[in-house]
Amino acid sequence: MAFENLSDKLNNAFKKLKNKGKLTEADVKEAMREVRLALLEADVNFKVAKEFTNKVTERAIGADVMESLTPAQMVIKIVNEELVNLMGAEDARIEFASKPPTIIMLCGLQGAGKTTHAAKLGKYLKEQDHRPMLVACDIYRPAAIEQLKVVGSKAGVPVFEMGTENPVTIAKEAIKHAKDYGNDIVILDTAGRLHIDEALMQELQNIKAEVHPQEILLTIDSMTGQDAVNVAKTFNDLLDITGVILTKLDGDTRGGAALSVKAVTGKPIKFSGTGEKLEDLEMFHPDRMASRILGMGDVLTLIEEAEQKLDQKKAEELAQKMLKNKMDFNDMLGQLDQVRNMGPIKGILSKLPGIGNKVDDMDINERVLDWNKAIILSMTPAEREHPGLLNPSRKRRIAAGSGRPVEEVNRLIKQLEQTQKMMRQFTSKGKKGRQLRKMLNNNGGMGGMPPMGGGGFPGM
Repeated sequence: MAFENLSDKLNNAFKKLKNKGKLTEADVKEAMREVRLALLEADVNFKVAKEFTNKVTERAIGADVMESLTPAQMVIKIVNEELVNLMGAEDARIEFASKPPTIIMLCGLQGAGKTTHAAKLGKYLKEQDHRPMLVACDIYRPAAIEQLKVVGSKAGVPVFEMGTENPVTIAKEAIKHAKDYGNDIVILDTAGRLHIDEALMQELQNIKAEVHPQEILLTIDSMTGQDAVNVAKTFNDLLDITGVILTKLDGDTRGGAALSVKAVTGKPIKFSGTGEKLEDLEMFHPDRMASRILGMGDVLTLIEEAEQKLDQKKAEELAQKMLKNKMDFNDMLGQLDQVRNMGPIKGILSKLPGIGNKVDDMDINERVLDWNKAIILSMTPAEREHPGLLNPSRKRRIAAGSGRPVEEVNRLIKQLEQTQKMMRQFTSKGKKGRQLRKMLNNNGGMGGMPPMGGGGFPGM
């Protein structure tokens, strides 16, 4: 997962501090030396890493930290605050035109995911009740126009194209079209190159001069590390970009681009691509990213994803059934579908406090959800509703029908029984019961997330 190595190294440095009661100035400086090395290994710009650790050291050796009852925690708090400042103290949002349409120009090198992220951005804005339109201004790359049409169709966003006409003309005509047809946002998918050259930059400058975009967003591949920051600096010098879309942040990225681009260019990261699906685009939150890097999780993003991707009504119905201790395999089947809609299990777990930077070390088989679903679907409607009917011969039939061993059938039945037992304990009279009833009545669980049985995720 993203930032795994950086998170591990930072936590190792902090662990040494926590093992000491009182901290000396030498302890802090030694820890910051390890932090600086961790940042450099993560491909963070050298000057950025040096300035970052100097700021933390200066704040950490103050009297309020050294004389604190928990000095190590105070140092970690300072590191968290400085990480947030490094990536941008506030969330950067799109600047909309006072009079539509708002023009967003996407630029970047080939291979950074520009065309795909044009569609992702279009889908994101459409879900915010806007009427975006994608514009095919890349007339050079083979099949670029066709690719934009395909991803635009999947996102439900119209695509404007004029074949191999001059890109400046295409952009100009697209804006006229948007005004005529009521599209309030125009997203220009411009041409890229394998490297920065004069012809590419001149074309982009010509488009900018003609249509005066409100936003010029640079799409950069976070897996290229320091090279991505150098690209960002060059584009910013020549185009004066307004922000960055950081792609492939779900991959094995070292983190250098995310931590350096704001400091080097002065321009914020506005969005991050977190997967291959069109819905895998997040608004970039510096505070949440800092929390992930330090292994503290990102519960707020997890809740937002749950609210967007889960069926609120089903979650509330399940919560009420749990309150009445009437949960059965039909409910578990609904849970499995809800969890699957939220994406890979590792992605969900990576946002939980205390788990985030340990996910890759966990033995998680993503297919277990599908196997459990196959087991439940092999049951008759009566068996799903009344698990007590499941005798040995029925279990063998279900195992044969689902292609899974009887042991897995038994494990799933036991998990449901454990969930029911837990519900009986919590919904009984007493403090724990009152707490659970309050939680379940609050929008069907955590922000609409379906309550998970057993040890967290069904079948885990």
